[in-house]
Amino acid sequence: MPGMGNSLRAAALLAFVVLSILVSLLISSVQQFGARISQFSNSSVAGDEEAASLRRALIHQLNERRREILPLLPPTDGPENGQSGDARVSSRRDSALDYNLWNEITHGSRKAHMDEMGCDSLVGMQAVDVLGSGYTKLVVKVNLAGGQAVALKLVNEQGIDMGKCVEDFKDPQGCRELVSYKLQKEIVLLQRLQHPNVIKLKGHCAGDTVNHEGKGTEGGRVTVILEQGSPLQMIQLLQSPWEDRFRVCLDLVQLLHFLSQSPLGSVALLDFQPRQFVTVSGKLKLTDLDDASAEETTCQTDADCTLQFPNRNFTLPCSAQGVCEGLNEKRNIYNAYRYFFTYLLPHQAPPGLTHLVDHIMNSTGELKADINQTLEAFEHILLLYKSGLHLDNLSPSIIRDYTLMQAMGTSGNVEYRCWPSYSQQGCVLSVHSATEAAHICNSHSQCNSFTLTGQKTWTGRFLASFRSSFSHLVPDEISEVYVKKTKLPENSPV
Repeated sequence: MPGMGNSLRAAALLAFVVLSILVSLLISSVQQFGARISQFSNSSVAGDEEAASLRRALIHQLNERRREILPLLPPTDGPENGQSGDARVSSRRDSALDYNLWNEITHGSRKAHMDEMGCDSLVGMQAVDVLGSGYTKLVVKVNLAGGQAVALKLVNEQGIDMGKCVEDFKDPQGCRELVSYKLQKEIVLLQRLQHPNVIKLKGHCAGDTVNHEGKGTEGGRVTVILEQGSPLQMIQLLQSPWEDRFRVCLDLVQLLHFLSQSPLGSVALLDFQPRQFVTVSGKLKLTDLDDASAEETTCQTDADCTLQFPNRNFTLPCSAQGVCEGLNEKRNIYNAYRYFFTYLLPHQAPPGLTHLVDHIMNSTGELKADINQTLEAFEHILLLYKSGLHLDNLSPSIIRDYTLMQAMGTSGNVEYRCWPSYSQQGCVLSVHSATEAAHICNSHSQCNSFTLTGQKTWTGRFLASFRSSFSHLVPDEISEVYVKKTKLPENSPV
């Protein structure tokens, strides 16, 4: 079939071209790591006032970005060593300490732990895919020499921020350094804000790197090495079982609780969008921290403490210390409500939990609850859901209408579909017990039997598969089959 052969060759050629572009893009952005903090070129014509003015302006911008990051650096001795708050402030004022910590980020890899990756870890890597690109950064999936998949964040050389800087200052190397400050800030924040719901920093590479020929490479390059996650797909999530959607919301609340009392103080996520998150083995993780801010909003009156959203405004109290009370925390809560809770929580919530879900929707949508109260409400729902206490109104006698066959599975199944299901080919739902499964089967007109297997969801609930019929039973040590007594196949043993 020559037509198919041409199609296959065309597809192979396209794949090769795409991979070549990825590799070229990666080589240009990763394998030329900076030799030192960029030294501005002296090749300008002597006496060129315009060039000197641009250079001074760029240096000013670089110093401003640096001043933004230095307060985020940790003190020499953390609070676990008994250091007081005043001592921490004093240590941050120590320029020598700041420079030492700063050099770890700007001059090569920080090898605080044996498992931390550095520039050497990137030798022999293979580009797989471009995961995303924005004004500032490029995110690339790569396979390391050992086969491990990681995500790399680099300066987007073709991004708007880089292009505008070069247009304004006429200094590509200096602009690369300026734009890379967002990556350097992110490295610091990832080191300070370690949490199960924050993407794991596996290492970084920047600064005084020497290539295989023993020569220093171009300055201003920074690469952040992160664990590999899957972009959060809201459309796919909307079609998922309620239990999985609740997990995303619970993970988000646990993250916001941590951010409200982090080592940096109360941290606000200024760019709060689903695209800032990924999932790793089903767990929600924040992957973009460069727009996180620990700055408190100062005020003189309550009118200075207004949170403005597209459809709502909230006014918070101005404290006696001249700071808006809980503004960062409340900003995060409302953004969680409008971007996540609204879409993921209410739809198809278990009937025994709907009143509690409604309470969360009201308290977060009106900012009536703080993050501690919100987390407590979520954990209460989780406790009820895992324990099955929300099913108290189910009659336990319903299971008597079914014949149980232990250590058995089924073959020749006639499946039917339900929504939302853990399987697209049939009806697979999570249940607390056989009693709940029997109630579900009775509510489905197509259902005549169901099977409980050893498979469980993240909450510990069982996965039950429901079907219209089956042809025969087969031995299966980890399964048990329940068949409606009026529908028991004649050739099936009891």
